[in-house]
Amino acid sequence: MATSILSHAFPTTCTTFRRPVSAVNIHHNPPLLLQPLQRHRKKNHIKWAIKLSLVEQSTQKSSFDLQQLVAFLYDDLPHLFDDKGIDKSAYDERVFFRDPITKHDDLSGYLFNIALLKTIFRPQFQLHWVKPTGPYEITTRWTMVMKFMLLPWKPELVFTGTSVMGVNPENGKFCSHVDFWDSLKKNDYFSFEGLLEVLKQLRIYKTPDLESLRYQILKRTANYEVRQYDPFVVVETNGDKLSGNTGFNDVAGYIFGKNSTTEKIPMTTPVFTQAIDVDLSKVSIQIVLPSDKETKSLPNPNQETVSLRKVEGGIAAVIKFSGKPMEDIVREKEKILRSNIIKDGLKPQPGCLLARYNDPGRTWSFIMRNEVLIWLDDFSLD
Repeated sequence: MATSILSHAFPTTCTTFRRPVSAVNIHHNPPLLLQPLQRHRKKNHIKWAIKLSLVEQSTQKSSFDLQQLVAFLYDDLPHLFDDKGIDKSAYDERVFFRDPITKHDDLSGYLFNIALLKTIFRPQFQLHWVKPTGPYEITTRWTMVMKFMLLPWKPELVFTGTSVMGVNPENGKFCSHVDFWDSLKKNDYFSFEGLLEVLKQLRIYKTPDLESLRYQILKRTANYEVRQYDPFVVVETNGDKLSGNTGFNDVAGYIFGKNSTTEKIPMTTPVFTQAIDVDLSKVSIQIVLPSDKETKSLPNPNQETVSLRKVEGGIAAVIKFSGKPMEDIVREKEKILRSNIIKDGLKPQPGCLLARYNDPGRTWSFIMRNEVLIWLDDFSLD
């Protein structure tokens, strides 16, 4: 994007273009946003840290409190897509917005973009944190889950990332909002990589209309998702291999009434097979029980080989794929996922889970939804 274009996109108090990138000494005369955006170096954001210096160094004394703006965003941003909406009085008329596939240079365009997303995608917005990252800059981290309502299968699109919001020092209003998606290496506008990211999430996955395991998506990279799972209860027995069905009739029998009180329990998704060892050889098969069930209130299994267990939940990395989950495919997916986790500096636990969401006898292979899940020892949304 040309400097001359950006100069007109930003208010003069919300941008700095002193010298070409090659002439900037970043050690002795850095723009205000260079240091707060250093974490984006690995994602090739250096030129945005320099070109998109959101606030010009000003000799004027500012009358606003940055911490009050942080508190304001914690309260205001959760209303981004609900009926209340955000407080537009907190934004400059010339507020500049940019993400990898969209940009606007005034408040009306900014609000139009929000309204369009709300109409077409019905977004669910989760705000993780808000931090001051410069004298006139605040950064937020978020997750946005959207359903594309114009397609019959209503595919779910997930984006996670950060937003760098510049503050006009003259009036304390937000004058810029620049989004960075975790799943992209290049977040420049217009990003072909960003367009592909949207298109590939429009594919069809068939998921039964049953209660499913509850989780929150914390981060979506180009290769996997990081999810926070709520605690859940499973009925389980021994299996033979990750892709196998040995033992399924026993755990299914439990929820169909083969238990101490002959109680029938609603079916949920997914069905898990879990390997707990490094070689992925010691396997159990599990059905997740409804979220309103506790182990102490459930009937006892009739078979000694079937047991109930509460899983405390936690944070896991997950890779999604379609088709029949053959053993070699599942093991290859686990290998790829583990490799990417380690490459990104995370600590995976031994073993994995295969999650199957579909009845293989009633679902076309290419729209089956399968996932490989690996629990993580720790994870920080920095």
